[in-house]
Parts: sequence; C-alpha cells; structure tokens
Amino acid sequence: MCQRFYQSTALLFCTALMALLFLSLLVSPGATGMEAPDERSEDLLVMIQGTDLDAIVQSAERHGATVTHHLPIINAVGARMDAGQLSTILEETPGITRSIDDLAWEPAPEAPDLGQCPLRAAIELRWQDRSASWRLFNKSDRLLTVGQGSLSWPAELGSLQSAYWDSSKLSIRKSPDNARDVVWQGVHELTLTAGEIVELRFEFENPPAASDALQNQLTLQARVDDDCIAELVPSYSQPLQDSYYPTVSGAALLHSHGITGRDITVAVLDSGLWEANAELTLDTQGKERVLARYDAIAGVEMDEAFDASGHGTHMTSVLARSGEVTRDGTARPSYRGIAPDAKLVVVKAFDESGKAGFLDIVRGVQWVVDNRERLNIRVLNLSFAARPRWPYWEDPVNQALMQAWKAGIFIAAAAGNEGPEPMTVGSPGNLPYLLTVGAVTDSWTEDIRDDDYIPDFSSRGPTPMGHIKPDLVAMGGHISGIIRPGSTLSQQLPEYLLQSGEFVMTGTSQATALVSGLVTLMLQISPELNNDELKCMLLTSAEPAIEVDGRYAYSPFAQGKGMINIQRALTVGAAQCQQASLDLDADIDGRQHFQGPAVFSDGAPPSLPGQSDVISERASEKGLSESRRWGVGAHLERLKEKPRSGPIDWLEIYRTEQQRIEELATDEQKN
Repeated sequence: MCQRFYQSTALLFCTALMALLFLSLLVSPGATGMEAPDERSEDLLVMIQGTDLDAIVQSAERHGATVTHHLPIINAVGARMDAGQLSTILEETPGITRSIDDLAWEPAPEAPDLGQCPLRAAIELRWQDRSASWRLFNKSDRLLTVGQGSLSWPAELGSLQSAYWDSSKLSIRKSPDNARDVVWQGVHELTLTAGEIVELRFEFENPPAASDALQNQLTLQARVDDDCIAELVPSYSQPLQDSYYPTVSGAALLHSHGITGRDITVAVLDSGLWEANAELTLDTQGKERVLARYDAIAGVEMDEAFDASGHGTHMTSVLARSGEVTRDGTARPSYRGIAPDAKLVVVKAFDESGKAGFLDIVRGVQWVVDNRERLNIRVLNLSFAARPRWPYWEDPVNQALMQAWKAGIFIAAAAGNEGPEPMTVGSPGNLPYLLTVGAVTDSWTEDIRDDDYIPDFSSRGPTPMGHIKPDLVAMGGHISGIIRPGSTLSQQLPEYLLQSGEFVMTGTSQATALVSGLVTLMLQISPELNNDELKCMLLTSAEPAIEVDGRYAYSPFAQGKGMINIQRALTVGAAQCQQASLDLDADIDGRQHFQGPAVFSDGAPPSLPGQSDVISERASEKGLSESRRWGVGAHLERLKEKPRSGPIDWLEIYRTEQQRIEELATDEQKN
C-alpha cells in the first residue's frame, strides 16, 4: 500500500512498507486534440504539437505567452499562457494538431490512506558490545501506544539482562517453555508522540560472535494492536560487505570473467547524482566515468546535477556502483553494482521532492537522443512509473521514447508499485517496444530460489491496449545502495538507513536499474546487438515460475516471460521473437498502432486466450514454496518421474535448450 502525494501532472515518488519507492504520475483528464481550453487556471502550462514549430513559437510569443520548452523530438512546444491566449493561438496558428492545457493544474489532494500501520521499525538491528538497539518510528500525526512486544534470541547470547524503552526500564515476562522467549512491556504506558523516534535496547549476557549474521536468529515485535505490529525483518549474513543482488542476478559471475560494462554508456533519467562518493563517479580502475550531466528542469548541461532527493543516486548505485564485494574481510572478484565499469550520463528531471513534469522528461529524453553519438549512449534507465493517461502512442513521453528506441538506445522502464490488481502497469512501461520490469524478492536468501516470489506491490498488466506487461521480473526486494546523507528520502524514511550510510529500498525502480546494468554487461560482450535483439534474448531466456502440475505459477500479466537470467540470455536467448511483429516506424508516423493479445470482457478480469489451461488457479505462496520452481530445469529436476503430458511440454523445451547449449559448446571447441 503506497502513501501517495497527489499532484495531477507531476511525477512523484511513492513510498511504502520496505521503502517501496518509485515515481508515480497522477493525472486528471485534460484537453487533447483541438478541444476548447480549460478555464481552471489563469496560468496554464500547455503543450502544443504541430507541423510548423517555428510558427507555433512565433504565435505564442506574439500573443504574450512564455515559451518554456522546444521539443522537436515530438513536434511540440511547451509554454505558459492564460486561457484566452491559448484560444487565440489555436484559432490563428495553422498546422496545430494537438494541445494539452492542464499540465500545471493541481486538484485538491485526496484524503491520505490511513489503513497502513503507522508504527515503523528500523530495518537494521544495531549492536554495541552486548547491547542490541532497535528504533521505532511513529509515522502518523497522532499519539501511538505500544501495549507490549516480544523477543526471542539464540543461545550464544546467554540470558537477557535488561531491556529499555529509551531510558525507561521494561518489564520482562519469560515464556514457561523457553527462557530465551520473552514478552516485554512498560512499567508505565509506552507512547510515541506524532513523528517521535524511540530506541528499544536489549542487554544480553554475552556479546555476539558475528553481529552481521545474528539478525536472522532473532525475532522481535512491537505491538500497537492486532492490526498494527512492527517486526524486525531478516537480513543477509554480511550486509555491510556485500550487496548480494549482483550474485543473485548472475552479474557477479560475469564480473569474475572481466565483464563489468566497460566502454558502454548508460543514461539515468532521474533526480540527479550525488558525486561525493567515489564508488559512483569512478570505475573499478579509479578512472572518472561520468561523461555528462544535463538538468532537464533548467534545460542546460552543467558540471553537477545535484541529487537533493536521493532516488537517482540509489538507482545509479544499483546499476553501476564500483565498490568491491568482500566476505569475511576478504575481497571477492565481484562488485556491489551490476555494471561497475559503465560510463554514466546523468539526466536530472526530478526535483528534491520527487516531482517531474511531462515536458521536462521529454526534454531529458530529447537531450539523450541528441547526444547519443557524442557520448555513445546505449542504455536509458527509467525507474519511474505513471498512471497511463492516453493510448500509448499519444503519451508525449512515450512518443519521445519511441524516437529514442529508433535511435538505438535500449530502454528499461519500471512496471510500477501499484499491484496486485490487474492493469496497474504504468507509463512509460505500457509502451510495447521498451523492456518493462516487474519485481521479485529473494526473501533475504541469496542461495535459495524456492522462496523467491513476486510481491503484491509489483504492478500487473495488461496495458489498456492489451499488451502483456511486465515483460519480465527481476530482483527488486530490499536493495541496498548509496544515498546522499540528508537527502529527502533519507529524512523521510530514516528507518531504511543502515549504519554504513547505505539505504535500503524495495520496488520495481530497483529491479529496473538492475536490468539496465545486466543489459550493459550484455553489450560489453556483444556491442553489435540492436535493441530488439537484446530484448528478445532476455525474453526468450527468462525463467518462468512453474507449479508442480506444470502450469504457470503466475499469470504473464504478473511475471511476463519470467525471471531474468543473464547467463541463459547469453547462451540460449534467441535474437528474434514476437517483437519483430511490431512496426515502430508505422507507430511513430501514426499509420498503424498495435493491440496486444489480452481479452477484455464486461464484469471479468482481463485474460489471455486459453489461460485456464496453462495458468494455475491457486495463488502462489509468499516465501518458501514446495510447489513453485523458477525455470524449466528446476521444475523437471524436482519431479520424481517423467512429467505427464500437459498443456505445456516442458521436457521438449528443456531438450531444445540443451541442444542449443551443446551446439554452442561445439562451436567454441572449433574456434
């Protein structure tokens, strides 16, 4: 459940439990085509499209409007004007094909969602000698009363000596069955005022041997009532030394073979970059790798695109952080970002509060396209989502992105964090050409796949035009990364700050940055691949979640083709797929637009032809599953006998893939 900031035509950060953070565009209907302008505001922010941009600019300036954006990539001009000026310009200027006049209108904010538990807890248990501290946060504007809590711990810590609520000692009641299982409560009423932070502290008999690995062995709760309980979440074994998602995604294995994204440039269109951290600005050899910085809000290239928000820095950290991974204090042949040697281009379109306008985003995309050759930009990361307002081909951002795709820039976009309801995939993720990414969580276990699942927040398809989205899913749960101290996010969500200064987020934004990094690694290996080939290789090699009966564990509207697998993409991935059936030029020119395969029926959720035969009717488990497996190989290996005939011949698919791998091995030996 997201806490939303409502503003009609601004892209906004949306945060939720476990820092589900993405950018959401919340809009209201407005004038399109040649409708009469809206009288709601004396100062309208207008986009006008037409065949003669010079004539539109001259007309706007002649009638006293202020031109703010020149956007030839979509044959558009942005300008501020009143309703009367707009009416005159539309009447007198030939060649105008479309106008949108409500880009500055802000409706009254909706009531906040109070259904979520306002008591939040730090994601990290902090140790000092024999003492463990855990912070609680009142995220509401009212007084909260914590009735009691519980704690259990491993034998190595010995007995619990004392417990405190800030400086007030707590009353402890031991379980009759286990002395290391207690209920704690206050001697007096335990309260948190609006916005207050309280520290719980527990002092044990013995210090932990390795505090990093101990969090998974404790359970800790604080209870307001039955519907509002804060819990200590699990943790990786050494979170201060390893970010883990490079290992889970397969990037770490490529790192060990020298595949680090070297000489490939990625543009990150977001809130900017905090450049004080060398692991962001320098590659693994200590060389500068930020090639350019463009402020799409101001419309100028600059020396620094300062990230006041923190979101852009975190995305860049996931994608390209160059810090080494260590385990038990020893360096490993891997790095903490997916493509640690990628060249970076920073495009700032989002402000300190996470807001961005349509026109600024289009201007940012236009700058990326205009500078593609100069900077060798091959990948564009878009870790934001917007509620679709138009058919995909009429969306101004999508129009610009179609031009970027045509120019040879691979684009990965977030599906959004509005699931689990159908048709919640956002824009630009609803654009059929680019790669749309949903999220998977590994349940804090990097070496166990059977507990990987698609969380409810990951947006589901289909798109309004019936396309299957997301295209695939990738790791997006509890992703740690660098963030600027004092940034908006770190101030709004201090519960997700680690003592190392890193920040933990969960969402399709993080999954998208991870995928952009993996595409960068693929391009280092095969820079000749074009966008459609890259996308097809990823889709035809993704590993779907399969139930024991051979049916899909999730609908394609939730998992797309399945979980990304970079090793399979480089081996069994096919460079040709259904992507070739789309005609980008016809779409751009308006000669033809494309409908997806989804079936829409009154009173029924969207479906696919024959889906009841191939998709399991039971909801897949959250966490460890005895019946769900990711990938054809894992599905077949868990069966005790040859699979029975079913709607999908997984054995034949497996044999075909094995044959492909054997052919590759033979070709390698010949070479």
